[in-house]
Amino acid sequence: MTRIPLHAEDRERARRTFRHNPLFAELDDLQLERVLDRTRLARLEPDAILFEQDQSATDIYLLESGRIKLSRISPEGQEKVIHLVAPGNTFAEAVLFSGMARYPVTATALNACRVYCIDVQTYADILRESVDACFAVMARMSRKLHEHVAEIDRLTLHNATFRVIAYLLDQIPEEQKGPDTEIRLDIPKHVIAARVSITPETLSRTFSRLQKEGRLSIQDNLIVLHDVERLRRFIREGA
Repeated sequence: MTRIPLHAEDRERARRTFRHNPLFAELDDLQLERVLDRTRLARLEPDAILFEQDQSATDIYLLESGRIKLSRISPEGQEKVIHLVAPGNTFAEAVLFSGMARYPVTATALNACRVYCIDVQTYADILRESVDACFAVMARMSRKLHEHVAEIDRLTLHNATFRVIAYLLDQIPEEQKGPDTEIRLDIPKHVIAARVSITPETLSRTFSRLQKEGRLSIQDNLIVLHDVERLRRFIREGA
């Protein structure tokens, strides 16, 4: 895996992508160009490792396409999936403020990925100059903290059915409306199982039960959620 400077076409593509991300939307044009000057593009094949747990932290990242798995290895050698990064999202931002010199997780490509690797020192310098950009980062970190607290609640207080439904609802694209919604699973089911802290066998049984109950339909990697509002109500009442 190599990280290459942004050439003209890639730079314009990156500029559009960065402008739609909350961490960079508040930067003025000159500040964004400074960031792009110190940004590299990584193209990853499936199963390629972007960085490893405890590796020295020099960059934050923005995923343009593909899926990235963030995971930790326990002292017993078991992998715990911490997060699945979707396109358009940043990750490893914690190194900006925590003083951590090393990444706390391993980042692995689940499929072919394009990732922007952003020099952390350059971005930190810009934050010191821009109050708006700094507050945007703080808001992003705050949202992530609340998401992680909610995730801990799911994994410790609720059963497999609740976790699976909550995960599927989180995958619904914002633009999709209506009572029935399609979701295409672009990651292996064993990774989904690890993400919601159940075994692959439990995931399969949960999918089968939800199909029998008429809550969803499955055909290969396509899942149709039936009566999404009812499913959301199930989550709200179980929270």
